[in-house]
Amino acid sequence: MKKFININGSLIDFSTPLVMGILNVTPDSFYSASRGQSENEVIQRATQILDEGGTIIDLGGQSTAPTSALLTAKEELERLEPALAVIRREFPGAILSIDTFYSEVAKKAVEKYGANIINDISGGQIDEKMFETVARLNVPYILMHMRGTPQTMQQFTHYDNFIQDILYYFSEKTAKLNQLGVNDIIIDPGFGFSKTTDQNYQLMAYLKYFNTFDVPILAGISRKSMIYKLLGCTPQESLNGTSVLNTFSLLSGANILRVHDVKEAVECVKIVEKIENSMTQSK
Repeated sequence: MKKFININGSLIDFSTPLVMGILNVTPDSFYSASRGQSENEVIQRATQILDEGGTIIDLGGQSTAPTSALLTAKEELERLEPALAVIRREFPGAILSIDTFYSEVAKKAVEKYGANIINDISGGQIDEKMFETVARLNVPYILMHMRGTPQTMQQFTHYDNFIQDILYYFSEKTAKLNQLGVNDIIIDPGFGFSKTTDQNYQLMAYLKYFNTFDVPILAGISRKSMIYKLLGCTPQESLNGTSVLNTFSLLSGANILRVHDVKEAVECVKIVEKIENSMTQSK
């Protein structure tokens, strides 16, 4: 069955997976090439994402590194609003996702700036008003798996049954969202969040299990520590590893790749799609 989400009355289908480009208006995100703080830097990064074949711009104002300080909603908005205004002025038709776990930020981004998607790494756990807010806003919601906060998440890597626990988390959360009237849900298994390196690779190995929810799956593994720790390199040197895992994600049913390197991710999509089409034609 095809998977769809509704954005402003238009159905976006995932017969071909989409690429989401990361644009951070932060001084402390772990990968500097995704940052853009001045107006020109925001325009340049957004232009790059779209020119290289990205369909969605994911705008974030808060670093999720464990060493970063947790901003308030007010502080996050102060970072995001100038970028939101610029993007909407320069790229009015772009699909814009807001990376936030604050309902106040989500509300303002959608109502004032026409943001299209809310991307919440906390799955509604940091701000208990998030689910109800998204329901009222009537926008697609990216539901990610994480325990604790970005500052404490690595204290919560013990699971009774790792894959089963995460599947149960999504079952419970999607049911709650559906009850509130949120029908356009995208699930993100949360690579790197509340998980050890070994657990991240176990999650990747079982990624196809998440197709049971029959909603789009987002894979966000771009240049993460699960790659550079395993390979003994740096985030700057982990593009090849990222492409390998993006490819495996696509073969396991991922519908959205959230990445720093849009061109390379688009190439992964094209190659995997060509292989799958060739298999269909040969039958």
